[in-house]
Amino acid sequence: MNRIKEVLEQKGIKQTWLAEKLGKSYNMVNAYAQNRQQPRLETLMEIANILDIDIKELIISNKENN
Repeated sequence: MNRIKEVLEQKGIKQTWLAEKLGKSYNMVNAYAQNRQQPRLETLMEIANILDIDIKELIISNKENN
């Protein structure tokens, strides 16, 4: 699971803007944001760079549920 949607909302950034910066379709970025599909690690790192955040902020830890 990822927190892409939450981070975009916190920063006031639209999925269409992120899709353009990533060079991916809106549908792909929407699938990431809705957790229907998980981005590859390289893509997740690129998203973190574009959003100027640590990659850890995009990932939901499974340890929090323990």
